[in-house]
Amino acid sequence: MTDQTPRAGAPSVYRFAPSPNGRLHLGHALSALICHGQARKAGGRFLLRIEDIDIGRCRPEHIDGIIEDLTWLGLDWDGPVLRQSEHFDIYRAATRRLQALGVLYPCFATRREIAEAVVARGDATARDPDGAPLYPGLFKGRDEREILERLARGEPHALRLDMARAREIAARALAGGDLAFTETGFDGEARRVVARPERWGDAIIVRKDVPTSYHLAVVVDDARQAVTHVTRGRDLLAATDLHRLLQVLLDLPEPVYHHHRLIADAAGRKLSKSAGDTSLAALRELGVTPAEIRRMVDSTQDAG
Repeated sequence: MTDQTPRAGAPSVYRFAPSPNGRLHLGHALSALICHGQARKAGGRFLLRIEDIDIGRCRPEHIDGIIEDLTWLGLDWDGPVLRQSEHFDIYRAATRRLQALGVLYPCFATRREIAEAVVARGDATARDPDGAPLYPGLFKGRDEREILERLARGEPHALRLDMARAREIAARALAGGDLAFTETGFDGEARRVVARPERWGDAIIVRKDVPTSYHLAVVVDDARQAVTHVTRGRDLLAATDLHRLLQVLLDLPEPVYHHHRLIADAAGRKLSKSAGDTSLAALRELGVTPAEIRRMVDSTQDAG
């Protein structure tokens, strides 16, 4: 596999990629401002991508709200806005490439069945970086006839990554080199970080309800949009391990990463749309100005 990291002199491409399942809050403002600032300082492009594969939770009004909030903050972007929900065929094509490698297998298990199996096997403490129980392999290596019969009946299923096989194929592609990614710190210093995707176990790559997952879609989109620099919150640092593995399997370019600090509330909890944390729209209605928003995110503690 050739070196596909961003090369010196090549145009820099950054992206801000929120999900429209709620209004943006201060944490999103921090991420968008950092990313936009990095892009403009580098003389590069800044893209806006709407990650709306979760069609059950995403709302059109929240897309309008994202654009309204970013415009109010004084941010602009280059080119059209990409909406993931309009490009499922592209993710299906990537899925077929992974299937051809033999690294995906169908899983018909429900969350309840997985939880019960984890308890029965005494593995309740085994968790992935998001805190979910590690998949206990209920459908890994199942009888092929049973799998084909269930598929023929149209039973809902996810596609999981055979982590062991995926690591073997990636190792061959890397010719013995480490599976790693470049992380830049707050000071701009870059370092190579060894990826440990096995922490995720046999992760879901294609969900039951939509023909992709966050992990697959973000990797495919970063490549097709020629993104060279991924700037996002530190809560997604562990996901980069899995993303780097998928990039190698799909022979996609490797961006440079920067995982910035998170904004927390008084109790130390990360701000969240699902928790109903104060939105930028609500702050705007209270008379807060964009300049004050910038000062608010700049005044949060800086962990680098």
